[in-house]
Amino acid sequence: MAGKASGKPSKKQGPTRGTGGKVKRSLEGRGATPPAHMRHWYKDKARAERIERESASGGRPARAPSRTRKEDAPEVIGGRNPVVEALRAGVPATAVYVAHRIDSDDRVKEAIKMAADRGIALLEVSRERLDRLTESSNHQGIGLQVPPYDYAHPEQLVERARDAAEVPLIVALDGVTDARNLGAIARSATAFGAHGLLVPSRRSAGVNAGAWKTSAGTLATLPVARATNLTQALQAYREDGLFVIGLDGTASVDVGDIELATEPLVVVVGSEGKGLSRLVRETCDQIARIPMNAAAESLNAGVAAGIALYEVARQRRR
Repeated sequence: MAGKASGKPSKKQGPTRGTGGKVKRSLEGRGATPPAHMRHWYKDKARAERIERESASGGRPARAPSRTRKEDAPEVIGGRNPVVEALRAGVPATAVYVAHRIDSDDRVKEAIKMAADRGIALLEVSRERLDRLTESSNHQGIGLQVPPYDYAHPEQLVERARDAAEVPLIVALDGVTDARNLGAIARSATAFGAHGLLVPSRRSAGVNAGAWKTSAGTLATLPVARATNLTQALQAYREDGLFVIGLDGTASVDVGDIELATEPLVVVVGSEGKGLSRLVRETCDQIARIPMNAAAESLNAGVAAGIALYEVARQRRR
């Protein structure tokens, strides 16, 4: 029947007070979003810089600037055998990195046990991070972090020999830039009784992860000294009563026939390509060569040092 109430509340409302246009203004927005580099709250600065570099290069990904490892930065030795050998030798390690879900074997178990016994931190990391820490070397799922190497002074190498009441034997490297050669020479020097290595501070290999790895832990006991000027350091050794012998393939004397082997001695090993530098060559008391077939033009610096040190050790035993 018309005029009767339906029993439902009516949706019609009376007049209400207006908002004064506030709602309309709030829907208008605040303008275009500013670029990333203009937003002080923008945290992904690296991404913003990458976008800017790509824009400048026409949309192509820009090449990231190269990163140079600082000398005071720690090194990470990668590989199961190198890590175990370094721990056995007492290398001053600060951490052992083990990859997630590593396929453990006796070497890994031994490394973990030695690290735990010595109070060295054990850290489980992803393989991607271990790749970065070891600079993509063949780490086999394990790495050993060692602090920056503490180089000795050249005089300390002679003092070490005299404190042991032994005839000094020092190996100097002239232009050897491959750290693996330095590690191999350290291994031979330890085997044949040398009292230390001498390297120039510039244009020469230093003690890094590659050297530690190749040395099989011998760098933990064999000191390495650094000289600002190699020629001056060799002259100082001569003034202190040591003789200097350089290895060079053009010499007329075989290394097995040198007469100074039983004297206080410095054996200088040059680079595989250039050999001894002119000033270093002029500083030597004698130049010796390693006899070999003409088919082989030269020997690796690590191999040459091992042969020469063996001959010196042989003559000293006689």
